[in-house]
Amino acid sequence: MSRVGRVERTTKETSVLVEIDLDGTGQVDVATGVGFYDHMLDQIGRHGLFDLRVKTDGDLHIDTHHTIEDTALALGAAFRQALGDKVGIYRFGNCTVPLDESLAQVTVDLSGRPYLVHTEPENMAPMIGSYDTTMTRHILESFVAQAQIALHVHVPYGRNAHHIVECQFKALARALRYACERDTRAAGIIPSTKGAL
Repeated sequence: MSRVGRVERTTKETSVLVEIDLDGTGQVDVATGVGFYDHMLDQIGRHGLFDLRVKTDGDLHIDTHHTIEDTALALGAAFRQALGDKVGIYRFGNCTVPLDESLAQVTVDLSGRPYLVHTEPENMAPMIGSYDTTMTRHILESFVAQAQIALHVHVPYGRNAHHIVECQFKALARALRYACERDTRAAGIIPSTKGAL
């Protein structure tokens, strides 16, 4: 059974297409018009071993906010769709990733309940190219809301804004990969005492 999600989201501000295959090999084709964001989405596909296609046309003449937000919403919805009934998955995943002087710790529960805890160093550089560094939390909020997962992201230290953000996306990718992988000992079982996720 394939675990593929496909979401199209169109508003007056953006047009977004996201396709994701949770059992892929990390093939990525991403174009949002925001270079650094494309680089972060690439981390999710490659380190999660998800095949990921993202095509966003947004109102970049205003700023990058709508483009980034709507892409994250569509990605979360596609991820949730691809998970299906969640039978036989590990459900929980965590990963700690260093990137030079920065460190990110990410833990995820594919619980069906959206919740985000996010901490990162204060006083980061405000921009990485055209990417507003305050958007990282908003990306995670938007993704969590649509994917309906609990996500804890903690960056205890870091100095370079690029590194601080990138290690979060790498750790997120790995944690998601571990959580949604199939557990051979739990084939046919939903990993919850409730009987549903």
